[in-house]
Amino acid sequence: MADTESVQNRNSLILLFASVGRGALGLLGDFGAMTIFFLLAFVNIFRRKQLLAIVNQVFYIGARSSLIVMLVGLFTGMVLGLQLFYTLVKFGSTGALGSAVALSLIRELGPVLTAIMITARAGSAMAAEIGILRISEQVDALYTMRIHPVRYLISPRVAAAIISFPLLTAFFDLIGILGGYISGVLLLGTNAGTYFYRVQSSVDIVDIRGGFIKALVFAVIVSTICCFQGYFCHMRTQGFGAKAVGLATISAVVISCVMILIADYVVTSFLM
Repeated sequence: MADTESVQNRNSLILLFASVGRGALGLLGDFGAMTIFFLLAFVNIFRRKQLLAIVNQVFYIGARSSLIVMLVGLFTGMVLGLQLFYTLVKFGSTGALGSAVALSLIRELGPVLTAIMITARAGSAMAAEIGILRISEQVDALYTMRIHPVRYLISPRVAAAIISFPLLTAFFDLIGILGGYISGVLLLGTNAGTYFYRVQSSVDIVDIRGGFIKALVFAVIVSTICCFQGYFCHMRTQGFGAKAVGLATISAVVISCVMILIADYVVTSFLM
C-alpha cells in the first residue's frame, strides 16, 4: 500500500514538472517568435513606399487616441494632487506638491497609463483588423500578388506606435501636471508660484528621458503583441472565424497590459 502511494506521488510530481516545463517551453517559443516577427517588421519600415501608410497609422493610433489619453491624464493629475496634498499636509510639506505630482507622472504613471489606454483603444483594433484580414484570406491574397503581408500590414503599425507613444506620453504628463494644479492650487489653495517652481526645479532631463524610454519599450511591446495575435489568430486560438478574432483580441489586450507592467519594473530597475 505504501509502495502504491509513493508511486502515485512520484507520478503526480512528474506530471506537475512536465506541465510546468511545457508551459515554460511554450512561453520561450512565443517570445522567440514575437522577437523574429518584430525584427522582420522593423527592417521593412525603412522603405520610401511606407511613408504614407505610416502617416495614416500615426493618425489612427496617435491622433485618434489623444482625446482619451488627455482626459485620463487630466483626472489622474487631479486625483494625484488631491491625494498627495492630504498626505503632505500631515508632514507640513505641501510646498513639495508640484515635485510629487510631476515626478510621479513623468517617471511612472504617464508612460504606463498612456500605454494601457492605447492598448485598450488602438491595440485591440489592430488585433481585430489584422485577424479579420487573416480569416477572410486577404493575407493569403497578398502573397499571391507578391506583396509581403508583414511589410504591408505590420511595419506601418509598428513604426506608428514607436512615433505615437512618446508623443502621447508627453501630452499625458503635461495635462496631468495641469490637473494637479487644478486640484492642488485652485481647489485646495496651494501657492501657484511654489507649485510651478517645484515642478521646474525637481524635474531633470534624466526623468524625462526615462519616461520616453519606457514609452518606446511599451510601443514595441504593444504593437508586436497585438499584431502578432491578430496575424496568427487562426493558429493560436481554439476558435474559428469571428470567434478566433475575438479570442485573439482578448489575448492581445490582456498579454499587452501584463507585459507593460512587467517591462515597467524591468526598465525602472535598469534606469535606477
